[in-house]
Amino acid sequence: MKEIIEKAQAWLSDTFDIETQHEIQQLLETKSDDLTDRFYKDTEFGTGGMRGIMGAGTNRINKYTLGKATQGLSNYLHKSYPNQSIKVAIAYDCRHNSKKFSKLVADVLTANKIQVFLFEDLRPTPELSFAVNHLNCQAGIVLTASHNPPEYNGYKVYWTDGGQIVPPQDKEIISEVNLLDFSDINFNKNDELITYIGSEIDEAFWDASIKNGTFNVKGRENLKIVFTSLHGTSIKLIPEVLKRAGYTQVHIVEEQAEPNGDFPTVDSPNPEEPEALQMAVDLANKVDADIVIGTDPDSDRVGIAVRDLEGNIKLLNGNQTMSLMTDFLIKKWKNNDRLNGKQFVGSTIVSTPLVNEIADSYGVETKVGLTGFKWIAKMIKDFPELDFIGGGEESFGYMVGDFVRDKDAVTSTLLACEIASGAKANGSSFYEELLQLYVNHHFYKEHLVALVKKGMEGAQQIKQMMVDFRNNPLSEIDGEKVTFLNDYQSSVRKNLATGEEITLDIPKSNVLIYETENGTKVACRPSGTEPKIKFYISVKTKVNSVEEVTIKEPVLDSKIQQIVKQLGI
Repeated sequence: MKEIIEKAQAWLSDTFDIETQHEIQQLLETKSDDLTDRFYKDTEFGTGGMRGIMGAGTNRINKYTLGKATQGLSNYLHKSYPNQSIKVAIAYDCRHNSKKFSKLVADVLTANKIQVFLFEDLRPTPELSFAVNHLNCQAGIVLTASHNPPEYNGYKVYWTDGGQIVPPQDKEIISEVNLLDFSDINFNKNDELITYIGSEIDEAFWDASIKNGTFNVKGRENLKIVFTSLHGTSIKLIPEVLKRAGYTQVHIVEEQAEPNGDFPTVDSPNPEEPEALQMAVDLANKVDADIVIGTDPDSDRVGIAVRDLEGNIKLLNGNQTMSLMTDFLIKKWKNNDRLNGKQFVGSTIVSTPLVNEIADSYGVETKVGLTGFKWIAKMIKDFPELDFIGGGEESFGYMVGDFVRDKDAVTSTLLACEIASGAKANGSSFYEELLQLYVNHHFYKEHLVALVKKGMEGAQQIKQMMVDFRNNPLSEIDGEKVTFLNDYQSSVRKNLATGEEITLDIPKSNVLIYETENGTKVACRPSGTEPKIKFYISVKTKVNSVEEVTIKEPVLDSKIQQIVKQLGI
């Protein structure tokens, strides 16, 4: 506790403004329990950048933690591009303080003689990724905490290719940041170096999205769509892109259309959670819609709900949508004679193996990386000789083509509607097309369990859980013998029957994946952006007809619940 108090007292110096000093002084005087959580560690870059609760302290998002990160980035940019004119694009979402933080970040950059393109109003994250390339910037920054609760904000850094920072840039930037004291931040802004951007980038993005996300399908005018932005940024782009693509029956959930950092109509603005889309589902039932689409606050995640065989609205998970999107895209490439063995799709180690099966059936390679779209963007950069078709991950993200280098709910929405309208015009449906994939390959069922463990004690619990799973590996999962244990921290894939070990050719990460003799997979990993440990369960079976899917689904559900019980989660 002494170390915590000393760290807090350092924030009472003249380096920090009066408001910050007052906030810390109050915490010290009242001996607040909150003090430890604010100072026991520093905010750090995870799978999706830097995220945290807003407030004063080293483990918070504030003027100084953002300023220090930006000063370190500025120093790194000058080292990377000596004697060059450096440009950085900045966007922000609907969260509290996002606009203020974006200007603060811009001020630090301009103080370091870096030109800034700052969006005049909130914009989706994929548009920032697009703008980095469109404006020939060396880097980009977006102020967002994605789908986290209202008290959070965050900071994501993009590199010259429009993708989030990856090795070696990430560690080199962090090293620059760690060399700094808070007193080293240059806040002496130069507003002459700021160019405000908006509609001209929107126009270019809409054009690119329609070019990449539409196909020669029929029946767009007959597809009934319900769309909700969940109080986020997608309201700026998605209704217009659907209109321009020819979708005329778009019903917007008006109660959720106004951007609002409190997200007043939902407990969590996360389209992964069925409750977040309940108002949209209610509207869909009222207007007899075919498809429901909801996005998170910064519009990189997309949730899709469609009518099942009984006509009920059913929320699909990210594995299901990415599978259908991947199959649709590859099929379009094939029909246009564009497949020549030099294409690939992207996925992640915790996403469904169904994607790999689908791609393989067309003779297309699946490249598999760590969780996070920055790794899929890196694949595109690492293999310029190959064409990137599309890529996704289980956490409700997809990327169509390479004009955006992050998950893109705008173009993914367009793609989902193309699939749905084409299927409807052919007497099928989005859901029936998914079931047919199960028949053609395997019926995979996935389930995610996310345990929230907050604060310093929670971080220790998560750490200990990973130690236990690593040091005491499971030998059986639901009666199936574990055949392989993949430890991405040690980069070892071990055959538990023979003891043979092979090296995993993938960056190190604190992830464990068990594989059984029957194809069951269980992965566990701490979240890189939230105080959670996540368990990903995947089971599969063979089905011979669409009707058999309905029969086998309860069997797989029961199997998943048995695994959850066995793991004690």
